[in-house]
Amino acid sequence: MISVKGLVAAPYTAFTASGDVDYGRVEAQQKYYKDNGISGVFACGTTGEGSALTMEEKKLLLKEWVKYREPGFAVIAFLGGTSTRECISLARYASEIGVDAVAMTAPYYQKAANVRDLVLTLSEVASAVPETPFFYYHIPVLTHVNFHMIEVLKLADSMIPNFAGIKYTYEDLMDFQLCVEFKDRKYKIMYGRDEMMLPALSVGADTFIGSTYGYSAPVYHELMKAYASGDMKKAAALQLETNRMIQLLGKYGNGAGKAFMKAAGFDMGPTRLPFHTLTDEEYAAFLADLSKTSFERYKNVVK
Repeated sequence: MISVKGLVAAPYTAFTASGDVDYGRVEAQQKYYKDNGISGVFACGTTGEGSALTMEEKKLLLKEWVKYREPGFAVIAFLGGTSTRECISLARYASEIGVDAVAMTAPYYQKAANVRDLVLTLSEVASAVPETPFFYYHIPVLTHVNFHMIEVLKLADSMIPNFAGIKYTYEDLMDFQLCVEFKDRKYKIMYGRDEMMLPALSVGADTFIGSTYGYSAPVYHELMKAYASGDMKKAAALQLETNRMIQLLGKYGNGAGKAFMKAAGFDMGPTRLPFHTLTDEEYAAFLADLSKTSFERYKNVVK
């Protein structure tokens, strides 16, 4: 099991005005995250528009992130999930350059019919990098593959020696808790719903992966501190503050994540289609709405 704990950022991928990956932004991005209490990144994932990146772009981007990997700051490489052969190729590359772990989703076009077929698929990729911790990324809202993760975990435990755990991005907290406590917390079960941090804490979560930590980590640090001290009223109030901000992601669409980053002082450039880059008018409206939240108080700081 890797030792990462606390907040892990799902990093946005910086693009130039012409739509090319801006690899030169990674160094400052890593410092920005670390300065704001982030303990690692889940690179090339959903937030990072990984499905819109080419294989070569993913390799170059992971190579850049690994340059700034250090004690207390882990790099987990997301492999994809449609082609197992591509996942194997990227996993081997990621392992060679020294990532802390790799992860993949369920194949989401041609899908596994049952838990065993899913775990066999994961095993095929994980076995290609036996010395590298391997995570399953459970995000059924996008993959439309939604088995009980406790059943996946039980089978993976017997079939995948380097299985490290699950990035659990779903609302089933009963299933989540069963996974957390499986075999005396043998696996790292990282929660991926920023808007549900407090209820996840209540059933044992200690590691969280999300996009909003990349621009508003302070509010989540305060939330976790309030929970740890037993101040549930304050913790709930802080979760409400996060959710008032998160509502704007739904209002303004996928491009709003980078709008948040820009408002926090770290411009990541445009998005790639099918994500929508906010127009100047939309960004102005976004800022007006953002000013009605507590974002200025809790935004990440550029040092």
